Amino acid sequence: MAYLAPSDYPNFGLPAGTSADWITAATALINSYCRRPDLNIVQYTERLRVTAGAQTVLLSYLPLAPLAPATSPLVTMEGRYTRPRRGEILSEPMLEIALAFALPGQWTAIDITTVDYDPCTGELTLPYNILGLPYNEVMVTYTAGLATIGNDVMSACAQIVRNAQSTPALNASKTKIDTMQMQYFSSSLIDETVQAWLNPYVAGRLG
Repeated sequence: MAYLAPSDYPNFGLPAGTSADWITAATALINSYCRRPDLNIVQYTERLRVTAGAQTVLLSYLPLAPLAPATSPLVTMEGRYTRPRRGEILSEPMLEIALAFALPGQWTAIDITTVDYDPCTGELTLPYNILGLPYNEVMVTYTAGLATIGNDVMSACAQIVRNAQSTPALNASKTKIDTMQMQYFSSSLIDETVQAWLNPYVAGRLG
């Protein structure tokens, strides 16, 4: 969905007759820069390694937001204690027992009500598993994004359109602006001001 509606054009310095193709292309460019399919609330699934000795992980897409009011943005969560990577073998008292009874590699459902989370930073604090060992790998399904597209994103969308229209190679007489052409010029279209508006929404990891 485009981040600017025709009724928003005058409020963000765009002519009322601006073609919707410009807005659609700018929206696609914003999503590409933020490395996510959409800035609206979307469900994601991530498989994350937990740093040895830690009980926290960082989710990639922010801010965490529920699909419905009074619900959690965490949908489901599983954890497991896999065989440690090189240099990560811990001197846990229950480690040998866990290895002997084939606990490593088994995914266990984690009660999301036992997981503490910060919606702004995406940090999750994990519980221990049934043997008192910390999980070293988790799989999280969660929802994140903006319930309402804010002025920062709409301003960024409008600025990208203005930058594109002022770029000679793009400011041609066309009825449709090709998204790939916009992508080619992304380094000049997404200037420092646009980056400042969008950086809070850039995914923490590639993909």
